[in-house]
Amino acid sequence: MTTIKGAVLDAIGTAGPYAASRPLHVVELDLAAPGPTEILVRVEAAGLCHSDLSVVDGNRPRPVPMLLGHEAAGIVERVGANVHDLDVGRRVVMTFLPRCGTCGACASDVPTPCEPGSAANGAGELLAGGTRLSRAGHAVRHHLGVSAFATHAVVDRRSVVPVDHDVPAEVAALFGCAVLTGGGAVINSGRPRAGDRVVVVGLGGVGMAAVLTALSVADVEVIAVDTVPDKIASATALGAHRAMSPDRALADGLKARVVIEAAGHPSALDTALALTAPGGITVTVGLPHPDARVIMSPLELVAQGRSLVGSYLGSAVPDRDIPVFIELWRRGRLPVEHLVSGHIGLGDLNEAMDELAAGRSLRQIVTPC
Repeated sequence: MTTIKGAVLDAIGTAGPYAASRPLHVVELDLAAPGPTEILVRVEAAGLCHSDLSVVDGNRPRPVPMLLGHEAAGIVERVGANVHDLDVGRRVVMTFLPRCGTCGACASDVPTPCEPGSAANGAGELLAGGTRLSRAGHAVRHHLGVSAFATHAVVDRRSVVPVDHDVPAEVAALFGCAVLTGGGAVINSGRPRAGDRVVVVGLGGVGMAAVLTALSVADVEVIAVDTVPDKIASATALGAHRAMSPDRALADGLKARVVIEAAGHPSALDTALALTAPGGITVTVGLPHPDARVIMSPLELVAQGRSLVGSYLGSAVPDRDIPVFIELWRRGRLPVEHLVSGHIGLGDLNEAMDELAAGRSLRQIVTPC
């Protein structure tokens, strides 16, 4: 058993501003030793993602108490008895959906969420079952198999991808969610071809990662769309060929063969559908409230030969895709470090949630130690 510090959420649905209501509390926790298929990781850097905020505000109900944080990188400090392919001292990227490798979803040619992994995530447990976190003898739930807003984490071996030490920790962390989700939506689901136009609707961390990934594809025009002027300016600074508001895009009659929706709001999906050209594909990666609905015309999909697809975790296989994205980063074609908008400690998370909720940040990097 190891004593750690971590940011625990005791109740979902707390109203903001979070700097005042303070839903996250940094406390001491007990962390059990890793099981046979698990590893102990010292967390070096963790990204604050909208999926964390969605648990706090109740849009993504999860069991509580829960230690949040699901996008991170760290150093392996201990391995379980059945882990033979990772050495102590290796840097790893932690990803928020483990793949068991044997279920029907994992065996499919079309990457879909692992069934046992999804069940474990929903229960706030690790893939092997149960929790490794406790406070005063009471269980604390894991967030998406990671719980990275802490000094250390025990995770399943199948929740990590090893990376070389030339990848800085704060860069490595971004590959665990922002790049894997946004970039994967482009590469795995949208699959733009030379001469295509790609539109990204919603310019948070995931959307900006989609913009950067689309820009890495040769001879593709990339257009960024958001309601926040500062994000429009940021997309232009990152290299988007054009950036504009949804109203401007619709008024201009903009159409594209590949449209990525990354805002997690019905109105954003409405915009994405309206911007999709005949024969095109609308890829939705945002995570709205479970009760959210959109109204659309099935006739348009059929008569115009269009597709609407969901892309969870960028329809990615982390072991396969993270090395590809890292190689693009090494070549200077995917400068994901530009997504970092600030650095914070565990005690700053409530204020950082306010920044995220207000749309004033892309990826704030938490340094737990």
